[in-house]
Amino acid sequence: QVQLVESGGDLVQPGGSLRLSCAASGFTFSSSAMSWYRQAPGKERELVARISSTGGSTNYAGSVKDRFTISRDNSKKTTYLQMNSLKPEDTAVYYCNVRLFQIDYWGQGAQVTVSS
Repeated sequence: QVQLVESGGDLVQPGGSLRLSCAASGFTFSSSAMSWYRQAPGKERELVARISSTGGSTNYAGSVKDRFTISRDNSKKTTYLQMNSLKPEDTAVYYCNVRLFQIDYWGQGAQVTVSS
């Protein structure tokens, strides 16, 4: 079955950096686009970044562009989200996502808290 396991969430000060990882299994990772979403308390889940199956194409939400970088290692079946210059408004649970045959699969989420 499809499994997505996030790791790397933490408490970080404003201006700091974190790298999230998402280990995937149960599907053909190298053929699948991958995404990161986030959900802050009281807000809807929003798309943060997406990467194509080969890694050759990426897209970002305007609020994170130039601060976050999505990448992938198909040999390790892992997707990453490098987050720099973190702001308090980046505080959220971050979810890894893959859509297969129009069905969305989610990881359990990684808590990122940006606070001094």
